[in-house]
Amino acid sequence: MDIVLVEPEIPQNTGNIARTCVATGSKLHLIEPLGFKIDDRSLKRAGLDYWFDLDLEIWPDIESCMRSLHDRTIYYATTKAANDYSQVVYPTDSVILFGKETRGLPEPLLMAHPERCIRIPMIDSARSLNLSNSVAIVLYEALRQNEFAGLAAGSNYFDRSKL
Repeated sequence: MDIVLVEPEIPQNTGNIARTCVATGSKLHLIEPLGFKIDDRSLKRAGLDYWFDLDLEIWPDIESCMRSLHDRTIYYATTKAANDYSQVVYPTDSVILFGKETRGLPEPLLMAHPERCIRIPMIDSARSLNLSNSVAIVLYEALRQNEFAGLAAGSNYFDRSKL
């Protein structure tokens, strides 16, 4: 699975998402302009020591990124979608795009791919969820559908027999 952040603005969100990507073996793509410097202290602190293990690619614009991923199944996370994120089928090599915190994904991109737009259900009065939470929710559903392929099963559980 690949996660694409289009023009992320908040370093702590991106740091948290980077940590989630490392924990799940997912590649992270960042599309410029970024709302922070890649060596930002807040970014590094949120990602802790996971930065060394992160599979990261930074793109100058969305067009470059999309050209490189054109042969993959791409989903577009937005509050404006008809499709619930848990009701679509995610192939193992899916790409999930998320927009900037203040605006989401560009409307022309959403309009060009309405069948691939997905949303996380929430009450009408809520504008949106935190970006790093949204990435975790959708990514883990996609991984669950693929039986958490490649992820360790039970490696960090609490073993009561060793007490």
